[in-house]
Amino acid sequence: MTESTLAIEQLELKHCDLFRMSGRIDGSTAPQFEEAMQATTNAGHYKIVLNLAEVSYMSSAALRVLISTSKECRKLKRGDVRLAEVNERIAQVLDLAGLNVLFKIFDSEAEAVDSF
Repeated sequence: MTESTLAIEQLELKHCDLFRMSGRIDGSTAPQFEEAMQATTNAGHYKIVLNLAEVSYMSSAALRVLISTSKECRKLKRGDVRLAEVNERIAQVLDLAGLNVLFKIFDSEAEAVDSF
């Protein structure tokens, strides 16, 4: 995998959908990320955990997808987007954008999944 690609693995669990992502989420890969999120919400799945441990970069396009997916999931109190294993670099991006208060962030994937 090259540095400018994004790999997304989706697992449908009993109480939520878990996404393990690796690579960069930038202007060229954000549409792939958005497509995965829309397919999930269009299928009626509104409880989402995103494991960001292997994500090396998130652009403003990625943050836009995060925010729009969160709004869709929270509409009518159907669900939420939770973040797991956020690495230091991505944590700084979320903090600088003021989004660290918008999302529940968990140290482990298991804790995030169990939160549903």
